Amino acid sequence: MPLIIVALGVFLLILLITKFKLNTFVSLVITAFVVGLFLGTPLTKLPTIITTGIGDQLGELAIIFGMGSMIGKLVSDSGGGYRIAHTLISKFGRKHIQIAVVLASFIVGLALFFEVGLVVLLPIIFIIAREIDMPLMSLAIPMAATLNVMHGFIPPHPAPTAISGIFGANIGQVIIYGIIVAIPTVIISGPVFNHFLHKLYPKVYRITTEIPALGKFKEFKLEETPKFGISVLTSMMPVILIGVSTIFEFTLPKSSGLLNVVKFIGNPDVAMLISLIFALFTMGVLQKIPMKQVGNTLEGAIKQISVMLFIIAGGGAFKQVLVDDGVASYVSNIFMGVHMSPLIAAWLIAAVLRVSLGSSTVSALTAAGLVGPMIASTGVNPALMVLAVGAGSVFADHVNDAGFWMVKEYFGLTLKETFLSWTTLTSVLAIAGLLSVLALSLVV
Repeated sequence: MPLIIVALGVFLLILLITKFKLNTFVSLVITAFVVGLFLGTPLTKLPTIITTGIGDQLGELAIIFGMGSMIGKLVSDSGGGYRIAHTLISKFGRKHIQIAVVLASFIVGLALFFEVGLVVLLPIIFIIAREIDMPLMSLAIPMAATLNVMHGFIPPHPAPTAISGIFGANIGQVIIYGIIVAIPTVIISGPVFNHFLHKLYPKVYRITTEIPALGKFKEFKLEETPKFGISVLTSMMPVILIGVSTIFEFTLPKSSGLLNVVKFIGNPDVAMLISLIFALFTMGVLQKIPMKQVGNTLEGAIKQISVMLFIIAGGGAFKQVLVDDGVASYVSNIFMGVHMSPLIAAWLIAAVLRVSLGSSTVSALTAAGLVGPMIASTGVNPALMVLAVGAGSVFADHVNDAGFWMVKEYFGLTLKETFLSWTTLTSVLAIAGLLSVLALSLVV
């Protein structure tokens, strides 16, 4: 019954948005209330659960998302994004530009969460697509697929790092195996999926001249834009700070006084603040742009993402209702006593939880608690179990996850188009990830 209620809730949400043309945020909150009532949540607790969900979702993303948008807007408005795009086009050419996008996304995805990587990379991807007159989706699909793979499979991202601890897996081994598994998974869910989606659903491959969340596109003369090196450094500063901090956390002794400083700088909120201050200098002061104009750029960045923040908050409300009302426990009971390959069981449990709950991290951690005993009883490699859970935790992203709404708004898609492209992509990605893990299990 809980899964049927969740399915009906998703149907109600789609109906409110598509049939009745109701605002997405309002539709999400209404759906959260209705689903909560049918799941048996006490009337006195339901409002608190929903406001907690909204607060937690915005609390996790507001600083990172807001400052990330400001950095992206500064790089874009100063011409830095144009310089990066122009250089990548000249080095790789139109024919191989997808390779450049995948490589950039792979590097960014090593250190940044999916949502943050999307904010950092999309302005550059948009400019590249505009400059070579290519549909945005042709580049957005491989970018988003790569970021999602990195987020689900490879430490130091939250879920794979936490699961490695639960399973007692060696972090270094998880990273090495994760990269091996990520390569075929990215190829299949990125360029290969892109090719088939273009043939089967060409409607989404339209030329995009502007994205409301990014603001109006500015024309630049190349010689007036910041240099390529400083533009890349500014865009990548959050990646560098978090990445270097992570390396030091693994190498410095626990007793080192420097460790606390490193952890502080590597905190995503702090890293974004430092990166924003750096961007104000490199993309503002050094370019001799008046501070009033820089201030207008920052204000514009916040205005552009305000609607999206509300939509993401609504998704958080819906997710919190599902988590607090025991949907995870119900799914767990379904799989009690099921006998199958531990890798397939780990993937399947994580996938069902992902569809039911929305959050890939919550799904992964819940699944890890359920399948952990299988490691001791079957002798399966713990690192492979981490990757199997990670693959299942990104399956079929839909309306109860913030990432779904970010993709919809940023890529300029309708709800139907987002389901047919993004939800399908994440399903292909999860299945390709599982097959890659199973193939790797034959040789390690």
